[in-house]
Amino acid sequence: SEMLSDSSLRKSIKKARKMVDMAYLEARRNLKKTLEENFASPMDFLKILRDPVGRTRSTARFADYLETTLKLLRIKLQLSGKWRYNVTDVLSRKQKQMISKETGCSYQTHPIKCPESDKYRSISGECNNRRVSHLGSSNRAFARWLPGLYEDGFSVPRGATEGKMFNGFPLPLVRKVSNEIALTADEKITHDQDLSLAFMHWGQWVTHDIEFTPVSGAGMNPSPQCTSSCAFKPPCFPIKFPTDDPRKSQSCMPFIQSASVCNTRTFTREQLNAVSSFLDASTVYGSEEAVAKSIRNQTNQLGLLAVNQNFTDAGLELLPFDNSARSICILSNKSMNIPCFKAGDRRVSENLGLSALHTVFLRQHNRLVKQLKKLNPHWDGEKLYQESRKIIGAIVQIITYRDYLPLLLGEETSKWIPPYRGYKKKLDPRISNVFALAFRFGHTTIQPFLSRLDDNYQPLGSFGHIPLRFSLSAPWRILTEGGIDPLIRGMVLSHAKVMKQNQLLPEELQNHLFEQTQVMGLDLAALNLQRGRDHGLPGYIAWRQFCGLSQPQNLKEFSKVLGNYKQAKKFMKLYGTTENIDLWIGAISEPAVPQGRVGPLLACIIGTQFRKLRDGDRFWWERRGTFTPQQLRALRKISLSRLICDNTRIKKIPRDVFKANSYPEDFLDCKEIDRLNLSPWEEE
Repeated sequence: SEMLSDSSLRKSIKKARKMVDMAYLEARRNLKKTLEENFASPMDFLKILRDPVGRTRSTARFADYLETTLKLLRIKLQLSGKWRYNVTDVLSRKQKQMISKETGCSYQTHPIKCPESDKYRSISGECNNRRVSHLGSSNRAFARWLPGLYEDGFSVPRGATEGKMFNGFPLPLVRKVSNEIALTADEKITHDQDLSLAFMHWGQWVTHDIEFTPVSGAGMNPSPQCTSSCAFKPPCFPIKFPTDDPRKSQSCMPFIQSASVCNTRTFTREQLNAVSSFLDASTVYGSEEAVAKSIRNQTNQLGLLAVNQNFTDAGLELLPFDNSARSICILSNKSMNIPCFKAGDRRVSENLGLSALHTVFLRQHNRLVKQLKKLNPHWDGEKLYQESRKIIGAIVQIITYRDYLPLLLGEETSKWIPPYRGYKKKLDPRISNVFALAFRFGHTTIQPFLSRLDDNYQPLGSFGHIPLRFSLSAPWRILTEGGIDPLIRGMVLSHAKVMKQNQLLPEELQNHLFEQTQVMGLDLAALNLQRGRDHGLPGYIAWRQFCGLSQPQNLKEFSKVLGNYKQAKKFMKLYGTTENIDLWIGAISEPAVPQGRVGPLLACIIGTQFRKLRDGDRFWWERRGTFTPQQLRALRKISLSRLICDNTRIKKIPRDVFKANSYPEDFLDCKEIDRLNLSPWEEE
């Protein structure tokens, strides 16, 4: 017998769609109002950088229709006394199909027809895998390496219900964990003796290429409950302050759940990756066709990317402005009225170092187009664009795997990423949900200030040194304070921060994130921990087991893993049991592997992911047939230092910009650094 009539089900779906549409509309209105009022809170900055747009928005909206429908049905079941049943048990197969169709979910799962032959990647990553065409493409769910873990088995994050016990203990507040384990006063920071800040920036460049987790579209809705009440009321999952918090002026820090995708199979909440998983320079070109088109130069069909029409960097190209809407970046300096930059990735203006890298790659693309045009005058704009894009994709892959990952994974590099043996079409290249969280280890390598240096690598007058908080969403500083060269010199000469157990996160990020004004800043450690719970990620011990590492059960065993009794004791006092330790904080607390910068657990998660990304990419740069042997030989000579030489006015640079270098002894003239020889691209 059917427990729910079809007409009752239809009513619920209709009501759910109406509720979600209202929330989305209200959220957009509020956002507009925030920007027009010329005042944004730190949370607004974070939300706006991660608001779903374009295809991502409709993908997230359909999932919200689905989840809201299920919630309404749950209430219906409870009211009719059938509360023992799971919603999913009472729906017939036909009814599940109806839900899928009426929420728009089925539209997302229908198969894509792939072209017979393809010389270049698609923008979205679709059809990279010929067996399952959407694997690794944008606006799809993250892969799960372990099943999701939610309080209710479906979507309620662990820790949402106060006092609920897990393995015999309640979960500690994430802010408490942050205060007691992550916080480091800015002046106590240890510099990394061997690595530069460019190493940290490259990590962010790579993570933006392969993953972007937008927040729920309804989350722009600052309806009072998100800030004034601390209750879990999707999409609000506020971060409560412990009673002894030094900053307890407010009761909680706002937090918005990540957007999800339709999961009509099991109905558990699955988060959305808005960009293509592949390491394909999507930061430069975009992960959706509409974006890719909008950042190309439309005035001529020469294959160029659009550049800024109002400003140059002493004659060199700058990124165009994003004039689509009133911009959050204006709020970082209202008198200047400068909007955010526009690039293949929406987060381009998040910090100045990131904008500088985006600018270098924009110039590099346009340089390649012009050089290839000289070699092959008969090539049309589309061919010039695609061939340049293909070279840039290879450059990003080479710098990441040859130069970056070995410094990160140290002696464990070859264990997780053995020599390349060709494409494996059965491999799942998708970014996993756990990796998207684990790769946030990089937050622990950020310095709390930004340095800008002149031609002689000396601080640039009054602009030499600024706290990080004043460099977020502030493109105006590039236009009026010396362009990108001083920023790049600063990241090459400054040292990274080292990830130490007693110095995990600088106060700048633990209390002042996005703090442009006197409003309370955000806490990045607490956000990361809350994000892990929001994403239904199992804890630290489950991932140790997944990676084949020991699973410490008590204080003695855990202090052995950490090599630090005092730190282990802090954890046990907070969590009660190792089983409850959140992945992010546990993983970043492990001592680093030999020669590396992360502990064994992070090495496993990061190494496993980058191996899949390489071996599961049909367009991988070293794959036979992607480039000719002569082209491969030419590409092997490229380096980030050469890119900097070619696309800035910087004259002296270290050979390896990721290593900590001293000026002037480790710096070479650009003339001494190998160039990319394009003659193998010349067609007879």
